[in-house]
Amino acid sequence: MNIGLIGSGGREHALCKKINDSNLVKKIFCFPGNAGTSKYAKNINVDILNFNKLLNEIKNYKIDLIIIGPEEPLVRGLVDFLEKNKIKVFGPNKYAAKLEGSKAFMKKVCKIKNIPTASFKICKNIIDVKFFLKKNKLPLVVKADGLAAGKGVSICKTRDEIIKISKEIFKGKFKSSKSLVLEEFLDGEEASYFILADKKTFKFFGTAQDHKRAYEFDKGPNTGGMGAYSPAPIVSKNIEKKILNKIVKPTLNFLKTKNKHYKGFLYVGLMIKKNEPYLIEFNIRMGDPECQVIMPRLKTDFVKVVNSCIENKLENLNLSWKKEKCMTIVLCSKGYPGSYKKNKILNGLDKFKTKSNEIIFHAGTKIKNNKILSNGGRVLNITSLGRNFSSIRKNIIRIIRRINWKAGFYRKDIGWKVIKKNAHYRR
Repeated sequence: MNIGLIGSGGREHALCKKINDSNLVKKIFCFPGNAGTSKYAKNINVDILNFNKLLNEIKNYKIDLIIIGPEEPLVRGLVDFLEKNKIKVFGPNKYAAKLEGSKAFMKKVCKIKNIPTASFKICKNIIDVKFFLKKNKLPLVVKADGLAAGKGVSICKTRDEIIKISKEIFKGKFKSSKSLVLEEFLDGEEASYFILADKKTFKFFGTAQDHKRAYEFDKGPNTGGMGAYSPAPIVSKNIEKKILNKIVKPTLNFLKTKNKHYKGFLYVGLMIKKNEPYLIEFNIRMGDPECQVIMPRLKTDFVKVVNSCIENKLENLNLSWKKEKCMTIVLCSKGYPGSYKKNKILNGLDKFKTKSNEIIFHAGTKIKNNKILSNGGRVLNITSLGRNFSSIRKNIIRIIRRINWKAGFYRKDIGWKVIKKNAHYRR
């Protein structure tokens, strides 16, 4: 079959490689893709938010199945649009996508279904903000209600900072947000839990831990993610049972009562505090860079997985996973997540040799005049599988040094908490 993949980041390169591994695939088309996906697919430069143009391309290339990578087309209703036009598509409908598209909607679901989460207030003006401030201790978290490309969340230590950021959001700093969610700050350890759901059931699809801060030891501004590892040892069997019973099942049941069944990946963003999971956020797609450490561990044919989900046959599917651990480190443009320069040459990358347990996923790259250029803040995801996180990280850093991209920077401490714990246990 011909498969179309929507998106252009590291997540999409990881998905594209996994699609390419399938025996069910004839051709792959990426909309718009990047320099890495061009190895396996035909990249088609089209605005993925222009649904009519996208539909024309899908019909033109006789594409049998569409897999959607990023959140914005999902939140805007691309699944509903394609289904209406008789196109087979993988991802949640527009209503279910509100779990990520609106922080306020997600919090309302938590309240209705008694899902453990930070105490909160949905604020539509500065009066609402001040009311919550009076009743809660600092620090507090300010979250823009709508999508904000990973930049809509601020942990604030002072009242003035909260007022300033809130006013910016109310004035339209993020086009998607006219309101915000103000919530208590939960201190614990973050983890990501993934499931794959269809109308009838759901399947576990891995755990990971991301590193959001730009600089080492979790300092600096928030980013889209500087690195990740999988699996996340903090998600014990006991905690997993709580995640499923207190968070996942109530959420899926809520959507069923609205006759808006969830279909596709659901990313459960958690804070683990004193062995209790609290819901921080839902993402209605595979995470980035979490996808880059989960997909290399999947042994089952991914296209078979997607078809089972679309056809509501997940209950008959057995997922198989590699025993190795996996880590990725993101090589970013200098200046990210602030201002940075594009079109920096990545010399020799097309001829760069890696071993079977090593993968370089492209994120913000493009090809121009037969050269690979940077085209975003997060440029490459250097990924490796292995037996322990410490040796995996050392290997990745060796690869980054070999790449020797002078216009980039990266965190050398990805996985520092889990590596530190393992070192402690070995003593």
